[in-house]
Amino acid sequence: MSQQYPSRIRYEYEQDQENRPHYAHGVWGGINPQGEIEINFYLESDKMPPYSERLVAPDGSFGHEMAPYDDDVRTIVRHIHSRVVMNYHTARAMLEWLEDKIVALEAEEEGGVPPITFDDGGFQHQ
Repeated sequence: MSQQYPSRIRYEYEQDQENRPHYAHGVWGGINPQGEIEINFYLESDKMPPYSERLVAPDGSFGHEMAPYDDDVRTIVRHIHSRVVMNYHTARAMLEWLEDKIVALEAEEEGGVPPITFDDGGFQHQ
C-alpha cells in the first residue's frame, strides 16, 4: 500500500488574545540542564524610589520633590517580560532567520533594496 503525501503544507497563524508586543533592551539566559536554550528578554529602566516627599511651606506652597537616592550607586531594573525555551534545531533556525533580517536591514540602510527570493513553495522571502 502506497502512502500519499500532500504536495504542500500550509501553516496558518493565529495570535493569542493575550499577545502584546514587547520592547527588549537585551537578553539573559543560557543552556538549561535539559540541553535547551533559555532566553529571557528584558526591558531596562531606572529603579523607582520607594517613596518621594515634598516639603510644605507655612503658606501651604509646595517645595521641590525629594526622593532617597544614593549618589554613589545607580540602580537599573531589568524587567523580564518574556521567557523563551527552545531546542537546538529551533535555535539554529532562529539564528538563520535573524541573519536574513539583519542582511535586509543593512541593505536598506545602505540605500539598496534587499533581494527578493522565492522558495520551492513559491513563497517570497527578503
